[in-house]
Amino acid sequence: MGEDILVAFRGVQKTYDGDTLVVKDLNLDIRRGEFLTLLGPSGSGKTTSLMMLAGFEVPTQGEILLDGVSLHNMPPHQRDIGMVFQNYALFPHMSILENVMFPLRVRKVPRAQARARALDALAMVRLEGLDARRPAQLSGGQQQRVALARALVFQPQLVLMDEPLGALDKQLREHMQMEIKHLHARLGVTVAYVTHDQTEALTMSDRIAVFNDGIIQQLDSPRGLYENPRNSFVAHFIGENNVLHGHVESQDGERALVRLEDGQCLRARCPRATLRGSRTSVSIRPERLHLEEIGSDVNALPGMVEEVIYHGDHVRLRARVAGNEDFTIKLRYRVSRPIPEPGDAITVSVAVEDCLALDPIG
Repeated sequence: MGEDILVAFRGVQKTYDGDTLVVKDLNLDIRRGEFLTLLGPSGSGKTTSLMMLAGFEVPTQGEILLDGVSLHNMPPHQRDIGMVFQNYALFPHMSILENVMFPLRVRKVPRAQARARALDALAMVRLEGLDARRPAQLSGGQQQRVALARALVFQPQLVLMDEPLGALDKQLREHMQMEIKHLHARLGVTVAYVTHDQTEALTMSDRIAVFNDGIIQQLDSPRGLYENPRNSFVAHFIGENNVLHGHVESQDGERALVRLEDGQCLRARCPRATLRGSRTSVSIRPERLHLEEIGSDVNALPGMVEEVIYHGDHVRLRARVAGNEDFTIKLRYRVSRPIPEPGDAITVSVAVEDCLALDPIG
């Protein structure tokens, strides 16, 4: 195993009933020091994969290696892994300090040394002076910081986080995302993070593994996933997308001419070789669309505005375009630019590079 690989899943499968595979032939390397997010909808296999790594679930088949050592039959407490859960899992009868000291006491660290390290860990998550309180006396955000300190206090080589911010409100969740990101950068610890929130994954991760139906659909950087999704599932799970259905008329390298269902033609990037006449779904991001001329190598599609929604920094138009009655256009708001009204005829311009012909949906 390469020096920079800390965790390796090799041919891992998991079934609970002996029939349905929740995780199918998982092969995944987690690099030392990286922040890797397992992203996907409920039931996609991401949490099960994390629980197998933690030791709370056993693979039906395959092997998991941590720093080159097989985890087969190794109990969770021997794996040198920190865990942070959505529900914090703090001991309500213990003080905050005792909660953070707990992993050290289990590891037989002398009390005075454990106390000093726990106080350092609480300072690291900015909870100085709260060590005597009980969990019930803290806010949700503070409790999550305690859980974080407890996971980091014994200096594990790997920290697993399972939807750790799911119980927090939007503003606090966004604040904690940056807290965790900055802690990771400062400590250099390896993090495997599970979420179903694609914005959270894009914000925090070095790389993202997108799960669906027990399989990694794509493993890439946040930018790679957003700009170059490998298939329609990834395109529509990461960010917003408009979909136009059609057939491939012709293909020249990575460019295809697509005839849409209403008869119009559209030029698009087509990363895979596709047979002429094959069905395809073209994905277009709402923020890449324009209502003015944007130069050469563009597609222009006529449409009709159905609804206008003002968002302050931008305006969202819902329009009827090329057979899609729910086509979204996201325009940066400018006082000098008139906003179309419902019922107005428009022409939507989009660069060919921003149209992506992928596998058909539906």
